[in-house]
Amino acid sequence: MLSEKIYRLVQYGIDTGLTPKCEKNYTINLLLELFKEDDYRAPEENGCVTGDGSRLLAADEKPELEPILKDLLDEAVMRGIIPDSIVYRDLFDTKLMNCLMPRPAQVQKEFWERYEKSPEDATDYFYQFSQDSDYIRRYRIKKDRKWVVTSDYGDIDITINLSKPEKDPKAIAAAKNAKSVSYPKCQLCAENEGYAGRVDHPARENHRVIPITINNSPWGFQYSPYVYYNEHCIVFNQKHTPMKIDREAFVKLFDFIKLFPHYFIGSNADLPIVGGSILSHDHFQGGNYTFAMAKAPIEKMVIIPGFTDVEAGIVKWPLSVLRIRHKDEKRLIELAVHVLEAWRKYTDEAAFIFAETDGEPHNTITPIARKRGELFELDLTLRNNITTEEHPLGVYHPHAQYHHIKKENIGLIEVMGLAVLPSRLKEELELLEDYILEGKDAASDERIEKHADWVAEFLPKYKRIDRENIREILQKEVGIIFTHVLEDAGVYKCTEEGREAFMRFVETL
Repeated sequence: MLSEKIYRLVQYGIDTGLTPKCEKNYTINLLLELFKEDDYRAPEENGCVTGDGSRLLAADEKPELEPILKDLLDEAVMRGIIPDSIVYRDLFDTKLMNCLMPRPAQVQKEFWERYEKSPEDATDYFYQFSQDSDYIRRYRIKKDRKWVVTSDYGDIDITINLSKPEKDPKAIAAAKNAKSVSYPKCQLCAENEGYAGRVDHPARENHRVIPITINNSPWGFQYSPYVYYNEHCIVFNQKHTPMKIDREAFVKLFDFIKLFPHYFIGSNADLPIVGGSILSHDHFQGGNYTFAMAKAPIEKMVIIPGFTDVEAGIVKWPLSVLRIRHKDEKRLIELAVHVLEAWRKYTDEAAFIFAETDGEPHNTITPIARKRGELFELDLTLRNNITTEEHPLGVYHPHAQYHHIKKENIGLIEVMGLAVLPSRLKEELELLEDYILEGKDAASDERIEKHADWVAEFLPKYKRIDRENIREILQKEVGIIFTHVLEDAGVYKCTEEGREAFMRFVETL
């Protein structure tokens, strides 16, 4: 019965703190309206079994959201309220969750009251809230494949992203026929908060944003719905304005760190190829996580004229990173601007570094800020997006021999040492396991033929390959490929020649 299904969802809201007990009847009525139902019969709350024989939760049990929502979505499909499609189900279950949710002002009030106790208490609350609200779909995130691979640069994180549902044919067809809409302008815009969504834009009715001020301008603080790492947050400009790496960007990074000193924050670069996926909306990404890049040591200290009070050095990392530290973030901002301006106009033909070709600029920086004890720290990752006939997607981009694993841009998250790999790899790697164990040629299957040369190259390294170790072997080899991808993205290689070229730039500062 619908009543029992609604009861379970409302009880989930009460148990998680999303819904006050005093709003129980109100919430039930909101849900009834969504199902176009007038009648409600409360189940026997003092027993363990409902009228139709299904079990209610005992008092000490924590409800699981996924089966609760599934039952309600199945009901909506049966009643003809929505088509049986992942896209329409996602649009509708967000409506269901919004019935349990507090208004934005209530969430903001709770956040800032907790912030007075500590920034950690505030973010702990908001992160848990973002999960309980199903804005972060925990049961999908769990499907992501994750492992760690040891490299010469430290432990590299690998994840195969399985949490983003693929659109089904019904939704694709509907999107083609839908009228063109430019609201919200993009998925990062402030106007997404509470938006019902459509077939070509995710529902955000259960989405809440914390307004913050950085660089004396209004910004928003939220979590990523696809959390790739612990407390993966997004900080976005309240105005839809393009990304730009400049003095103000560095100021914003440190303003955020001063608000949330237990978080790191970084920015994608501001040029195509090296700039990640969304350049049209000014934003940063941060969180409560220590990446391999942050753990990497400084391999060579450097002294920069005019900034002898600032600790600076080249980081032992496959990308080209200058790390600077100081107790006064203003000194880091001044030095970062100095480095950026020098890098934007820097050309070294011997190292194949060109500031521009045919008027197109190539040099920019991916910056990452954090606090270590009493010191502020800023990693300045030098990036260049030049292309050639041999490397049409970018010279400092994953080279073609690695595209079977990673073809996409190397953005902020990858720069720091986390590979976000496409979902196709799950099936492909599982197929490879079987083919290798059975001694079959991967080139004979069009689904995995792209991996055949790679498999032939690494197989001779292993004396024993069986069902017990095949997955571990493949995961290790994927990690090796990603490490090579990061090396491709480095404008200066971790070689004697590369380090000499890096120092040539440093000496111009």
